[in-house]
Amino acid sequence: MKAMKKLLSVALVAVMTLSMLVGCGAAEEATTWKIGGMGPLTGGAAVYGTAVRNGAELAINEINAAGGIGGVQIEFNFQDDELDNEKALNAYNALKDWGMNLLVGAVTSGCSAAVSAESSVDNMFQLTPSGSSTDCIATGNAFQVCFTDPNQGVASAQYIGENGLAQNVAIIYNSSDIYSTGIYEKFKEEAANQSFTIVAEAAFTNDSKSDFTVQLQQAADAGADLVFLPIYAQEASLLLTQADAMGYAPIFFGCDGLDGILAIENFDTTLAEGVILLTPFVADAEDERTQNFVNAYVEAYGEIPNQFAADAYDAIYILKAAIEASGVTPQDGVSAICDALVATMPTLSVDGLTGEGMTWVATGEVSKDPKAMIIENGVYTNLE
Repeated sequence: MKAMKKLLSVALVAVMTLSMLVGCGAAEEATTWKIGGMGPLTGGAAVYGTAVRNGAELAINEINAAGGIGGVQIEFNFQDDELDNEKALNAYNALKDWGMNLLVGAVTSGCSAAVSAESSVDNMFQLTPSGSSTDCIATGNAFQVCFTDPNQGVASAQYIGENGLAQNVAIIYNSSDIYSTGIYEKFKEEAANQSFTIVAEAAFTNDSKSDFTVQLQQAADAGADLVFLPIYAQEASLLLTQADAMGYAPIFFGCDGLDGILAIENFDTTLAEGVILLTPFVADAEDERTQNFVNAYVEAYGEIPNQFAADAYDAIYILKAAIEASGVTPQDGVSAICDALVATMPTLSVDGLTGEGMTWVATGEVSKDPKAMIIENGVYTNLE
């Protein structure tokens, strides 16, 4: 009997010890904010993903050094999705296994929309720094930092018309990309209210985005003195190179996707001289917030930040503001955190690098104004 009692006592101690260890492990997992993200770190779009990772990392390091969010430190895990929807979903699942309780991503619209379809099932709060398509926020759990594609299309048409930049405009866009088509559609719609005429519309697809000579020739034959490019920087670098070879030199005008073109590997950046784009961030702005960010970014990463880095930096501080306003903690769990932040976002007003007094509607869209800049002497220069 004594032996049996001793055996039971040992077993009970073992169970209690195991329970304490499991409990401690769970507590340890819940004592930090685990923020995940994904974007292209390899391939032609790596300039975007790297900038987002760096911008978020810089903000997190600042917040942690200042004591964290309400005394809670942040862990950050950023995965390479290679600009591929399926790999973005794989990255999302890997981040869930890691213990992520908040998602900053994805970087691009297609991947962000694909991931939000999955994150909504988990009721995981998602804040995309640079996914601008309205498809990215169609699920109710996702919000944006960058202005939406429709807003970019409207703002671009208005800027061209109100500033008398051109009489005849051509559009070259990617018909297989939601970012490009979303901007194109609203640009065309708003153009009807402006003083210029759309004289050519030329599309390409993801399978044919290495040769733009047919589209450029169509624009040239139509007499376009401005070509609107709602496309990404990698594609634009090839297009500008081919336009130069043809001797075609209209004004080229793009949106935030062109930001980063000066960092495209093996691109002759002199070909980007005079390119105009609308973006929420201009690195040479003279306000103290921008200059402090630019100086810290250059010191940390050795290059001038683009708007993708600034959007991601803002995203982390927006999360901080939402967490503090809602009062949630990591221990509340993914779903409760999401519910609280979704309810809190429409109540916020945040001053950031990419907008003063940024606000959100319940559908996830941000309200802020784009800025115009031009590439001059190899740098982005504010046109405002």
